[in-house]
Amino acid sequence: MTDRRDDIEAEAIGWVIRLRDAGADDWAAFTDWLEADPAHAAAYDEAALAELEWGGLARPERAVPKPRPGARPFNRRFFLGTGIAAALAGIIALGTLQTQGTYAVETAAGERRSVELADGSRVDLNGNSRILLDRGDPRVATLERGEALFTVVHNDADPFEVRTGDVLLRDMGTVFNVLRDGEMLDVAVAEGVVEYNPGRAAVTLRAGMALSRHSDAAPEVAQRSPEAITGWRDGRLIYAATTIGTVAGDLARNLGVPVRAEPDVAQRPFTGVIRVDDGPETIQRAAQLMGVNARPSNGGWTLMAGASETP
Repeated sequence: MTDRRDDIEAEAIGWVIRLRDAGADDWAAFTDWLEADPAHAAAYDEAALAELEWGGLARPERAVPKPRPGARPFNRRFFLGTGIAAALAGIIALGTLQTQGTYAVETAAGERRSVELADGSRVDLNGNSRILLDRGDPRVATLERGEALFTVVHNDADPFEVRTGDVLLRDMGTVFNVLRDGEMLDVAVAEGVVEYNPGRAAVTLRAGMALSRHSDAAPEVAQRSPEAITGWRDGRLIYAATTIGTVAGDLARNLGVPVRAEPDVAQRPFTGVIRVDDGPETIQRAAQLMGVNARPSNGGWTLMAGASETP
């Protein structure tokens, strides 16, 4: 029991430090932590009050709430008699290092998010995506999953680099899109030039070119219009002879619901424009454009042969 209490107290101290410069994701995680166990709120109150009494390290307007009724009174032994003062000093140092290192930006399915980097570049994330960025070096990024559109400020002396899986992408200043979905990778350039795996199996991609690779197969390069590359950011999915299976994956990522295509329609080509801001009608409208039927299935949709029926 004592070990569990010590763990909660250490977690509470960590939250006091973390909330000094918290973003929206930090506050959401803090709320989840508070709600997970009634003991968390009391431990946080003690840690915040202890920090104030110890030396005013916290910023009261951001990190220290008013004591809640029923919270245990501040116990000096909690802070000074058990070695936690030393632990707090270590956490402060660790927190300082973390604020200078990498951080993750993540979106839920159907959510879009834009991140401005310190060098003036921008990253737009599509749904169900996760990217690692570096506060100390805004010219590097790691896309762990999903889709990201990079608008990069030109700098000959410091190229922008994106890693995803075993692939390195190097860019001097351009607009390009990266999609990583399981074993599938797609890189498309709307403006400028991007190098795929420079120094190894290098491929130079210029505006209007797209590279696709499935698992360990050799990459394939094709033409794609700049409007089709960037359109999803504005709610438009633009296709030219694209398989319905690929369209289904794009719809799922943009709408936040599962969408799959039956095998007998998945390889059919589709050319057209689908708007994804029509709410619940988007799937039915898309199905009509593709000449298939959209049926509700397991909380999502299945695209199958036959004309779509509007409910």
